[in-house]
Amino acid sequence: MGKSVSKGLKYRAEVLIAELPEKFSEDFDKNKDSLNEIELGLSKTNRNVLAGYLVRLAAKKE
Repeated sequence: MGKSVSKGLKYRAEVLIAELPEKFSEDFDKNKDSLNEIELGLSKTNRNVLAGYLVRLAAKKE
């Protein structure tokens, strides 16, 4: 089995939360909507994984 969150998605999440901290929170659905607004060209699966990882980063940040 592979890792659930790839290094590329982790890096992208860290950059996003550093540049746009007000757009992301501990709410998964809000993070999904924010990622759709930014239009990064992610697949549905990658968007969901990234939104979930952003929840973890936001919780760790607080």
